[in-house]
Amino acid sequence: MTKSSVLFIVGPTASGKSALAVALAKKLKGEIVSADSMLVYKGMDIGTAKPTKKERRGIPHHGLDLIPPTKGFSVFAYRQFALKAIKDIVRRGKVPILAGGTGFYVRALLEGLSPLPGANASIRRELEREALERGLPALYTRLLKLDPERAKSIGPRNQRRIIRALEIYLVSGNKPSQPESRTPGLEDLGFKPVVIGIHRDREVLYGKINERVEAMFRKGLVREVKHLAKKKLSKTALQGVGYKEVLDTLCVVRQCGSPLKQCDGELWDAAKERIKKTTRHFAKRQWTWFKRERGICWVWWPEGVGVASVRDFIIRKIQGLQNAAR
Repeated sequence: MTKSSVLFIVGPTASGKSALAVALAKKLKGEIVSADSMLVYKGMDIGTAKPTKKERRGIPHHGLDLIPPTKGFSVFAYRQFALKAIKDIVRRGKVPILAGGTGFYVRALLEGLSPLPGANASIRRELEREALERGLPALYTRLLKLDPERAKSIGPRNQRRIIRALEIYLVSGNKPSQPESRTPGLEDLGFKPVVIGIHRDREVLYGKINERVEAMFRKGLVREVKHLAKKKLSKTALQGVGYKEVLDTLCVVRQCGSPLKQCDGELWDAAKERIKKTTRHFAKRQWTWFKRERGICWVWWPEGVGVASVRDFIIRKIQGLQNAAR
């Protein structure tokens, strides 16, 4: 790897990205920067499959446990943090390894951010829900504080435009009334990104997802969610797969009565199945996203092949790509 190389390991959830990134970091003298939107939250460990200290194997990990789950986190905030981490790692002579499955985070680093981003469905839904629950004046007051110029030009009654203005701010961090030029991508900043996509057999991947969900429950996912339920979780934190399903089931269990009742076991079995299904759908969306992205070098990881073998294959692949580029 060259001094300015930045290695990305991307792909769907449960594909082995975290373990592979650690193995690569050991071999390449690297440090890992998370590209996962849920790992930023403190206390959300089991449900996000956050690497434990043992799993990190002494490799520094950046982007974990940045904020409490009561706060929101935007792609703009992530890009600022990740760029600072990348520059710091390179300055210390190490290789930054970006590992994760949040496609928008990866794109924000590789291509930069548009001053007027496209629609973000999840943020827009939350703003629409807030308008229903708190009323449009509450959203308008919020916009007035963030961007008075834009708020006054829209007026207090145009819900669609108020929501769009807030959406632009939450996604990009830019005031809608003062759009900046597109932020630069890593190549524009002098770095040489290498993006490796991990490809697994779909049925094998789905099996690993099912096993992971079962393991999460054994490790104490319900206990983790009970603790989190005491707080007012942010809208972005609640997007974590598994948390909403457990919260909903806890509400039903409380209504049923004693947790020792027979129906409760059935409720938790049903919750597990919903989480497995939702996670499989999530993996499929991640796969679709990354298949559309340009410049990804896909690596097939057959079942039964160990992490070390895939690591060594990727290193040879990177060397070939860099030699061809010279």
